Amino acid sequence: MPLTRPEASATAVTTDPSLARLNLVVAPLRRTLLRAARTAEGLPDLPDAQIEVLRALPDGALVSPGELAQELALSRPTVSNLLKTMEAADLVERLAEAGDGRRVRVRATAKALDLLARFDEASAAIVGDALAELDPAERDALAAAVPVLERLREVVERRTRPAG
Repeated sequence: MPLTRPEASATAVTTDPSLARLNLVVAPLRRTLLRAARTAEGLPDLPDAQIEVLRALPDGALVSPGELAQELALSRPTVSNLLKTMEAADLVERLAEAGDGRRVRVRATAKALDLLARFDEASAAIVGDALAELDPAERDALAAAVPVLERLREVVERRTRPAG
């Protein structure tokens, strides 16, 4: 059953049972992949929220906690608590802004960037091995679905991001 049809109303799309299947597959797939990558590389069990913070801090980027909160659509106190925990684990470092010691910028540590790179490499290997067990038509269908899933993520993010 297709997920959408051009003539379908929004109500018909939201009651489509294949949407429930999509939700029942995506989140468990993500958790399974995360767990498998952690096991394969002996990686620490970082909470998803910390991984999201690290993803928002590419190598060398200096970002204010307020900018992180806005980027991740999290409250400032939540980001502050995450950063305190992550700083204690040597995943981020806070640096006073030049000329204004009250303002800080945050960046990912070399340790954090190494962990992310190892996770990404392990994840890619796991997915690659799993894809090899799919038939060519399934691999093609999955490859064709990726841009649509990216677009779906963008739409959901846009629609759920707080104003301002």
